[in-house]
Amino acid sequence: MSLMRQIAWLVLGVVLAALVGAVGLSTLSARQLMQTQLELKNADNAQSLALALSQQQGDQELIKLLVSAQFDTGAYEFVRWRAPGGQTLFERSEPPRPGQAPAWFRGLLPVDAPPGVAQLSSGWNALGAVELKSHSTYVHDELWRASRRLLAWLLVVGVVAALAAWAGLRRIRRPLDAAVAQAEGVLSGSYGQVAEPRVPELQRLTRAMNAMVQRVKDMFEAQAGQLLVLREQVHHDALTGVSTRKHFLAELDAALQRDDGPVIAGLVLVRLRDLPGLNASLGRAGVDDVLLTLVAALQTYPASVPGCRVGRLNGGDFALWLPAEGVAAETAHALADALRASLPAFGPGVQVALGAVELPRDRPGSVWLGEADAALARAEHLGEARGGFVVEMVADPGVGREQGEGLWRAQLQDAVAKRRGRLAEFPVRDRAGRLLHLECPLQLQLDEAFLPAATWLPLAVRSRLTAQVDLFAVGLALNAISADGRARCINIAPASLADGSFLPALRDILAHHSPHAARSLLLDLAEAAATEHFERLLELGRQLRPLGVKLGLEHAGAGLAQVERLYQAGLDYVKLDASVLLGVAGEAGRAAFVRGMVIMLRSLALKVYGEGVVEAMDAQALWDCELDGLTGPWVTASMGAA
Repeated sequence: MSLMRQIAWLVLGVVLAALVGAVGLSTLSARQLMQTQLELKNADNAQSLALALSQQQGDQELIKLLVSAQFDTGAYEFVRWRAPGGQTLFERSEPPRPGQAPAWFRGLLPVDAPPGVAQLSSGWNALGAVELKSHSTYVHDELWRASRRLLAWLLVVGVVAALAAWAGLRRIRRPLDAAVAQAEGVLSGSYGQVAEPRVPELQRLTRAMNAMVQRVKDMFEAQAGQLLVLREQVHHDALTGVSTRKHFLAELDAALQRDDGPVIAGLVLVRLRDLPGLNASLGRAGVDDVLLTLVAALQTYPASVPGCRVGRLNGGDFALWLPAEGVAAETAHALADALRASLPAFGPGVQVALGAVELPRDRPGSVWLGEADAALARAEHLGEARGGFVVEMVADPGVGREQGEGLWRAQLQDAVAKRRGRLAEFPVRDRAGRLLHLECPLQLQLDEAFLPAATWLPLAVRSRLTAQVDLFAVGLALNAISADGRARCINIAPASLADGSFLPALRDILAHHSPHAARSLLLDLAEAAATEHFERLLELGRQLRPLGVKLGLEHAGAGLAQVERLYQAGLDYVKLDASVLLGVAGEAGRAAFVRGMVIMLRSLALKVYGEGVVEAMDAQALWDCELDGLTGPWVTASMGAA
């Protein structure tokens, strides 16, 4: 039995005991008072009758007449005239009269007043004694009516007291419920502060819970700070602060594999020409200044365009990833102009060559780097004749440019309306090979073929159709779960959270399926949802968590350490990005960073999965880092298809 129920029963028992005690004591007091009054009445009436009879000078007929008159005018059980020897000379009596009080009440509260007795005399001669006793029926009736009135009033008072007690218990229960919710939140990994109540005992409890939550928050922030330092050491070049070659290539591969990127993207390579000669002429410190100036120009793009990445490939070679269509050539020329204005200040021999490519994202990373390197080589060759700062561009029209955006939008709307889509299935498995859930990216049938999200998702974002597409995918997943019972994971675009109709429509879809289907549904949101749309993420969790839907972040990396209130997000899991995991087996620093991420996320009661695992050695290293599950080509090929 809960504490509040015990208190409620205790209050109810006390109120009932008080009512019963008050009614009982009051009734007993009233009975005693009425019995005393009845006894005095008997004595007074006996004295009055004896005085009247004594004045009849012993005339028996007159005495009998007066006794009968007294009996007829009062409510007596008997009126009796006794001789001096004790024998009855005359008596009038009648049985007890029926009254309003029930028999059980008369038996529970008997009223037995002794009869009144008075002596008769005629002068100095004793004539005997007169005895009389009044009926107790009227006493019981009045006592019964008084008890009922008292009980009614006390019941009214009791109801009012119970209502006041109920209101008081509710007031006490609010901070208790808040403390319980806070404790449950700590257990589930959601750490929130609670306002302190006015009750001193509960105030101490709440203060202690808030202090514990603050301590966890401080611990999380300390771990996040340590991870940021470790990230800088492992993933970034010590001099310039941009990604190392290995990490940039991992980020490039991860960007090419994602569904949420543009169909066409760009890559710009920048080379500081004649690095050995510059070292000889400017010295190492001078060359470092040149490199920092070059990187400062490159870093303006990631600072303003989400998804841009900058990396140092080797001593004087840098790369800029541009997740946008049609900007590679413009960016390369803008960089050339900026560097042409700033680098000559270090000396006449400081020159750069730039090679830019723009290709479909479905091309492998080796093709991207090969085309960009070839363009860079041509730019460097032309720079010898033109005096440096030359840009060479390679462009591929790719897929999707042959038709306009309006046609794409019409095809997307038609595919969703006619439900021409299917879910691909990629398993997420634990170390023992057990299936945890299926990742199910949506493929839409546009024209004749089913196309992956990488083809149409950027156009859906621009056309504000992501909410419709995501709801369609959720419906397909729930139908599949109802059919085979296997948990499935659907990707939700951050743009859908900004659509006011998305969440009510999602709840409506969930309401039309079984609770088991809802509990087996997982929703992936990009890391940007936590960094850029945190309040919307919180609202999504508040409305879907009671239904059993699990929420998580995908493509998560070092950006998680920058989410100030991740401990309040109430997530169920996090999927680490492939750019963080690739090559973890061959680099102790990357493994330490992953292990630190796992420790930090586990402290928030989150499951941690790994994405895009390709190599068996990386998989083993990730198992050693105690990840809960993995997905990727290696999982599908080596651990069995779903």
